[in-house]
Amino acid sequence: MYKHTPQLRIARPVGNLNLSKAMYCEGLNLQQLGSFKDHEGFDGVMLGLPGAGYHLEFVVSHRHPAHPSPTVEDLLVLYLPDHAEWEAACACMRAAGFAQQPSANPYWNVHGATFVDHDGYRTVLQNTASPV
Repeated sequence: MYKHTPQLRIARPVGNLNLSKAMYCEGLNLQQLGSFKDHEGFDGVMLGLPGAGYHLEFVVSHRHPAHPSPTVEDLLVLYLPDHAEWEAACACMRAAGFAQQPSANPYWNVHGATFVDHDGYRTVLQNTASPV
């Protein structure tokens, strides 16, 4: 269907752009890939890994603030099958200021750890290979 594989961007409104950037760069070892300031009233930053097929965008609107409203089932899931790498990643998330909490869905608690940022967004680090 696609001639080229689409790039995936997950965009989220945040309450504090600098804090979100710092937490996700430290916690997930992401890099700033781009940013924009006062683009029609929006400031934003794109974080990811160079060459990966995905990145996160965090945005703040100065004209009509969109307040973060994640639910307990809005998850960003990263599969880390190597146990030592998973443990190190979990430690990085805690050091970056994420709160570790049980997942609302017990499936993610069996082989994973769920981390919540300052806006309530949840990231699951799953200590298994991706099923697909």
